[in-house]
Amino acid sequence: MEDMTQADLWPAPTATGRLDAVVAVPGSKSLSNRYLVLAAMGNKPVDILGLLRSRDTELMMDALRALGVICAVDGQDPAHVTVTPPVDGVFNGDVDIYCGLAGTVMRFVPPMALYADGPVRFDGDGQAYQRPMGPLLDGLEQLGARIVYEGEAGHLPFTVFPPASFPENPHGEAAQVRIDSSSSSQFVSGLLLAASRLPDGVTLRHEGHSLPSMPHIRMTMEDIAFAGGSVTFEAPATWRLRHRSLQLPSSVTVEPDLSNAAPFLGAALIAGGSVSVPHWPAHTTQPGGLLPMMLRAFGAEVSLDGMDVTDADALSTLDDHHAGVLTVRGTGAIHGLGEYDLSAAGEIAPSIAAIAVFADRPSSLVGIGHLRGHETDRLHALVTEIERVGSRASELADGIAIDPVPDSGLHGAVMETYADHRMATFAAMLGLRIPGIEVVDVQTTRKTIPDFTGMWQAMLDQNAPA
Repeated sequence: MEDMTQADLWPAPTATGRLDAVVAVPGSKSLSNRYLVLAAMGNKPVDILGLLRSRDTELMMDALRALGVICAVDGQDPAHVTVTPPVDGVFNGDVDIYCGLAGTVMRFVPPMALYADGPVRFDGDGQAYQRPMGPLLDGLEQLGARIVYEGEAGHLPFTVFPPASFPENPHGEAAQVRIDSSSSSQFVSGLLLAASRLPDGVTLRHEGHSLPSMPHIRMTMEDIAFAGGSVTFEAPATWRLRHRSLQLPSSVTVEPDLSNAAPFLGAALIAGGSVSVPHWPAHTTQPGGLLPMMLRAFGAEVSLDGMDVTDADALSTLDDHHAGVLTVRGTGAIHGLGEYDLSAAGEIAPSIAAIAVFADRPSSLVGIGHLRGHETDRLHALVTEIERVGSRASELADGIAIDPVPDSGLHGAVMETYADHRMATFAAMLGLRIPGIEVVDVQTTRKTIPDFTGMWQAMLDQNAPA
């Protein structure tokens, strides 16, 4: 670990009593950046309400602005952004786009360069150079683009040279693209978000050994349909996208980021008491929508507007657009999960791992081997930081095993975050019950939660009556 000054470290607060907190979670990063891209792909202005304002969404808006898209922020409401696409639908070429460490920017924007009037260069943070990009760029080459790498092939930085034209198939057959999306579902999503403009659409086939985070791909499909597109899925892993002009409604509202709710809701188990999140959608395509049942498996009581989340009959009476208050109550016991498949929601694995550190028996979180290619190698990072506080963990081929020890065997430590926002929130969760934890670069949480430390302290200040 690099030497850090005291000013660089955030002392993670320890819970002093049972919680009785309400936490308003900002908008979904996944939906915010998908809506921004789809609005830019349309032909009329779109008002996006409840947009997450974080480093990733700022990077996305800056990328779209470079391409000639107007992203105007309401002076009275920063979460209200009006997106106006170029009048002729052609994006600016001969521009540079900085992706930071944002996977949605580096995977969703390069396909838009197919419709630019010149080459588009992409770069990012140094750590972004480690993130895989090859399959997405292979797909763009299959659609006629030319890719020039400035460093390692298949990684940032690179330049996308758009095709001079898209030849129309006399038989009306869709363009054929085959990629291996085993390391990120964002390769599929990025191609699908942009491909409706292709003259005959596209048939996209995934040919890898596994396909992570299908909920994120289903989210993309639903959002494309919301914008007037036509995309269908054929098992085992083929998507057919017809040629369509995309246009979101004139006004759309972003759901809360349910994955970002995971640290706060998980705090109810670790610290005890209850935490509620308002505006929780009864039906959602967000992977974080799986969180209530995961917390239930740990032993929590979980309800939506007072209805037990396991009561399928009661929940079925809620309409598709119902949003209510989700409440998680810690019962005083945290049960280990045994072997638990997290492949559908790998992004919340760090929060699930933090809870598992305090469980009464081991947990093996599997189906998440692709996390080795996220902001950092999250599996290695989780094992390292769990062992740093005195617990036991090990890497599996496609996940991690956590063998908890009694609280008396845990101790404080300076915890690394690896420039990864979810490792920072993971460390904060451990700090609820382990005194003396200090977190390196907690401000990396600005990637998706602009004021995480303020929200975390405000939650802890809402103690249940003695």
